[in-house]
Amino acid sequence: MSTDTPGIDPLQALRAPRDPACDVFLTGPVFLDIIFTGLDSAPVRGTESWARGMGSSPGGVANMATALARLGLRTSLAAAFGDDHYGEYCWDALEQGEGIDLSMSHTVPGWHSPVTVSMAYEGERTMVSHGHEAPAPAGAPVSTGTTGAPAGAPVSTGTTAPTGAPASTGTTAPTGAAAPVPAFPRCPPRARAAIASLAPGRSEPWVATAARNGAMVFADVGWDETGRWDLDALPDLAHCEAFLPNAEEAMRYTRTDCPRAAAHALAERVPLAVVTLGAEGAYAVDGRTGVAAAVPAIEVEALDPTGAGDVFVAGFVTGTLADWPLADRLAFAGLTAALSVQEFGGSLSAPGWAEIAAWWQLIRTCASQDPAALERYAFLDDLLPTTARAWPLRRAVPTIGFRQ
Repeated sequence: MSTDTPGIDPLQALRAPRDPACDVFLTGPVFLDIIFTGLDSAPVRGTESWARGMGSSPGGVANMATALARLGLRTSLAAAFGDDHYGEYCWDALEQGEGIDLSMSHTVPGWHSPVTVSMAYEGERTMVSHGHEAPAPAGAPVSTGTTGAPAGAPVSTGTTAPTGAPASTGTTAPTGAAAPVPAFPRCPPRARAAIASLAPGRSEPWVATAARNGAMVFADVGWDETGRWDLDALPDLAHCEAFLPNAEEAMRYTRTDCPRAAAHALAERVPLAVVTLGAEGAYAVDGRTGVAAAVPAIEVEALDPTGAGDVFVAGFVTGTLADWPLADRLAFAGLTAALSVQEFGGSLSAPGWAEIAAWWQLIRTCASQDPAALERYAFLDDLLPTTARAWPLRRAVPTIGFRQ
C-alpha cells in the first residue's frame, strides 16, 4: 500500500477480520515506458525532433497497479519481469516505491523487458513498442480461444497495454510436485476485486476462478481487430461485475449510435456498465437498480494522457469497493484521471490522496469556480485530511536511475 498519505484507507470502515488480505488482483505485462513530451508536432519522416521533456517509468499493467496502490488499495500483481536493468528498475519501483505485492510475479532469466516509447503532442500520443512473449513457467495453464493476433505474436493479458504486448503468467509447481493449492493463473489470490482486459475469442482461466472466489471482476476491452464486435465473443464478460469500454467500443458492440443508449444496452449483460466519453466525461448504468449517472470531465491542460484510462478504472474500482453512490464513483474516477494527465509517465503520474486533497483545497479558493459544479465533489470532505501537504510521490525522470 502506498504511504502517500498515511492513515487514508478508503475501505477502513468496511474491513473485517476474515476479509481477503488483497483488495485488488491483476495480471499482465510490465513495460518500461519512455515518454517524450513537449513536442510541437508529430515526428516528420527524415527529420530529427527534439522533445522538451522526457521521463521513464514502469508501464503496461503497472499503470493500473500503481494507480490502485496510490489510492490505498492493497494491490497484488502477477507479472513477468525482464532479467535486465529495466526489469530490476520496474520491480523496485512497484514493490519498494509503491508497496505493491509482487509475490506472484517472477523474473524470467535471459528475457529482456518489453519497451514502449510514447510521444505526446497536441493532446494525443503516438507509441512504438517492442517486446517478445515471456516464456510460460512449466505446467502453467494457458488461455483458451484465439486472440486474433498472428501466429507467434505476443499476447496481452489483464491490462490496457497495446495489442501485441507480451503475456505474463505466474509460476506453478513442477510436474509431479505436491501442490495442494494450484498456483496462478489457475488459482489467483482471494481478493475483493480483480481487473481483466477482454479480447474476442479469448477466455482467461483465472477470471472465472476469481469470480467464483468472490472477487468483483472489472473489465475493459480493446479494439476488435476482427471487426465482428460481438459481445458473445467475450466469454469472460459473463463473470464481470463491471464493464468499462469507451464510447466508440460500446456503440460498436451494441449496434447503437449513442453512448448512453449503449450503456443501457450493456447493463442488460453486466451489473454495471460504464462508458467513458473522453472530454465529455462518463456515463454509467447500474443494471440491478436501473440507476444511471453522468458526470462531465474536468477541464485541465493535459501534458501526457498515457495511463489516464487506467487511472479512471482505478478510481471507479476504489469507489465501488467503498460502496459509494454511482455518481460519486464516476466523479472520483474522472478527477483522478484529470490529475494524472498533468504529469507525464503512465504509472508514476497517478495521483495519491495528498494530491487529491491539495486539488480540493485549491479549487475551492478559485473565485471563478461554479458552486454547483463544486458540489459534485463535496463527498471528498468526508474522505480527506483537513490540511493538505506537499505530495512526495515518485515521478518519471529522464533516466532509470542515477549513481549514488
